[in-house]
Amino acid sequence: MIIKKFTFNSFQENTYVVSDNKKCMIIDPGCSTKEEETILSQYIDDNQLSPIELINTHCHLDHIFGNSFISKKYNLKPKMHKKDLPLLTNALNIAKHYNVNLASPPLEVEFIKENDNIQVGQTVWEIIFTPGHAPGHICLFNKLHKKIIAGDVLFFMSIGRTDLPLCNHADLMNSIKNKLFHLDDTVEVYCGHGQNTSIGFEKQYNPFFRDLK
Repeated sequence: MIIKKFTFNSFQENTYVVSDNKKCMIIDPGCSTKEEETILSQYIDDNQLSPIELINTHCHLDHIFGNSFISKKYNLKPKMHKKDLPLLTNALNIAKHYNVNLASPPLEVEFIKENDNIQVGQTVWEIIFTPGHAPGHICLFNKLHKKIIAGDVLFFMSIGRTDLPLCNHADLMNSIKNKLFHLDDTVEVYCGHGQNTSIGFEKQYNPFFRDLK
């Protein structure tokens, strides 16, 4: 199982391609230019991968810039939590607000929910519902390899922002404390922005959780 990270667009968002036995899933495609689309597709071609899943941890702009491109190129319906549908359906208006270009994201999607499993090759990823940064935010957890793709919930020494529409700070803190921090300390966290971290490190050093000590 291989997790490849790409950092795309002006928001410096992390896009992930997770592959196993030549099958792969693309998580939060943030490619916003032709050059970034080529970088992503070239990696898939060079490694002879077959994309079978397109997953959005949530539907903020920086995580869906490439939805249209990936969906069309690989004939995939995006999968997301239904509570993030308002963000998706309003994405073009939000893009105008930020004065950025966004190819119309496909609105024909499939919904996933907590405890669903996504299988790629022999690798199984469990869906964990983690609202707060977005109402339908989800994480993908691989218990065998102790890895979680956490979107914008938890970062190295930080947490997801909650000053945007439909965010909720209390929900975010509950998601981290009651979902992520119940995982093993050795679980590696692949964040939606910035570097990787671990559950144990954030429990001990993240300044937002000093009260846990």
